[in-house]
Amino acid sequence: MIACIGWGSLIWDRRNLDVDGHWRPDGPMLPIEFARQSSDGRITLVLGRRFASVPALWSVFNTRDLEQARESLRVRENIPRSHADESIAQWRRDENPVSEPDATISTWAAGKNLEAAVWTNLPPKYDGIDGRVPTENEVIAYLRTLEGQARAAAEKYVRRAPRQIGTAYRRAIETALGWTPID
Repeated sequence: MIACIGWGSLIWDRRNLDVDGHWRPDGPMLPIEFARQSSDGRITLVLGRRFASVPALWSVFNTRDLEQARESLRVRENIPRSHADESIAQWRRDENPVSEPDATISTWAAGKNLEAAVWTNLPPKYDGIDGRVPTENEVIAYLRTLEGQARAAAEKYVRRAPRQIGTAYRRAIETALGWTPID
């Protein structure tokens, strides 16, 4: 089996992602936060070394071909082919990584007896700068400036994120804007 590890919109909007659609809540503990300003105005969840770990979710790909699984996630995430190598991460049973979060995923996946795992590996981004991690206050101030469709999309993303993705920024957004989780 090949796992697709997710924590954001993949869970409620898989579109053409070729997984079984059953998102299991016992995924690896990963450092995830609302720290990527997307082109449509949303602040999305991404991995980052400085973030506190929360339990991710996972689903099983309908294919046993790792390249097909990677391609399915790349297409779903709308990542250009030229960025696939750095933006779609993977682990295979025969690998023993030492850096994080790959080492955590390796230990978790081996415990699940998985052949491989695939996940989105986009960096934090703010003010158009890849790698820039916005502060909690910057995220809240930015979200407050949004109007119309952009605000609706940003609110939907935050509120639809799985409850178990209980990050520090999420708690601050809930307090400041009232964007509490919805199922």
